[in-house]
Amino acid sequence: MAITGARPDRATHYLVRAAVTAPSAFNTQPWRFAYCKGELHLCADTTRRLRVADPEGRELLISCGAALFNVRLAMLHLGFRARVRLLPVAADPWLLATVSWGPYARASYDDDRMFRAMELRHTHRGPFQPDPLPAVLIDELREQARREGADLYAVAGAHELRRLAELIGAAEDVHRRHPGLTAERANWAPGQGSGRLDGVPGQTYPRDPDTVAFAGRDYAGRARLGYLTRPAASCRGVLGLPAVVHTRRDGPHDWLRAGQALQRVLLHAAAQRVAAAFHTQPLELPELRAQVERHVPGGGHPQLILRFGYVDEVRPSPRRPVGDVLAGTSRASATRSASPLKSGALVRFAPPC
Repeated sequence: MAITGARPDRATHYLVRAAVTAPSAFNTQPWRFAYCKGELHLCADTTRRLRVADPEGRELLISCGAALFNVRLAMLHLGFRARVRLLPVAADPWLLATVSWGPYARASYDDDRMFRAMELRHTHRGPFQPDPLPAVLIDELREQARREGADLYAVAGAHELRRLAELIGAAEDVHRRHPGLTAERANWAPGQGSGRLDGVPGQTYPRDPDTVAFAGRDYAGRARLGYLTRPAASCRGVLGLPAVVHTRRDGPHDWLRAGQALQRVLLHAAAQRVAAAFHTQPLELPELRAQVERHVPGGGHPQLILRFGYVDEVRPSPRRPVGDVLAGTSRASATRSASPLKSGALVRFAPPC
């Protein structure tokens, strides 16, 4: 889709600044926005699509769904409920959603906590602290997913954990041997000091990706150099609470819903200082994805595999500025707009008309 539209106002900047804090596969940030006739349009940036790992665009739409949830939450923080249409134009599958200003609405206490947690939420890669998560939090995360039309299944049984670890390890082995996947991953793993505002920089992941029972992505390319051997189970760090997010169906609408469910879950967890790690490698290989669906209960199609736990520190990944993703803006004007994470900055703004 060609990104065109009217010159966006400060309220639109505010919404998009919230959107770009969302997670995305390999931190590709595959979204574009345009303001047109009172609506914010969310479009897929197909130049950032993972054509080898994600040929159908499933993970791209999940990432954009997470950004969409942030738009909805930021709009609610300003005092308005969002009106959202998913995939509104059948002939344009990359126009993912339109968002318009709905009726006045008061954000709840939990909504405000999630909004403030946007600046706390960062993807973790590596072991967690040994402190167990409270049982009530697990129930809350499941309920947050259900509110967005998805299900979150906490993987606790020894057999299920072992089988899921095997599938993740098998998928990562395929990734490490596949030239196309290896090259694609290297393209989104810039070296330290590169100055890039996307991708997964070296300071955000451990040099050894196999520090827990679930194999991590080999961003450093150490397997290619022959440096990796998986440690014995007794030498691995704390796995945390594994979980799988499912949807009942498996199409573009469901992928966008899964992304919104993911972000609601992540922000609810981050508000309680709980971080999350991703292990979606087997979901990128059709045969292994089918095995995850078969061996891990959940009653639907697996869209995400995560771990939750406590950490001392999570290093943030870079983000592109609003001027790079919102049509009709410049970097300078985008930088001057108020951050959505500073409370009260734009609460007096009316919706665009």
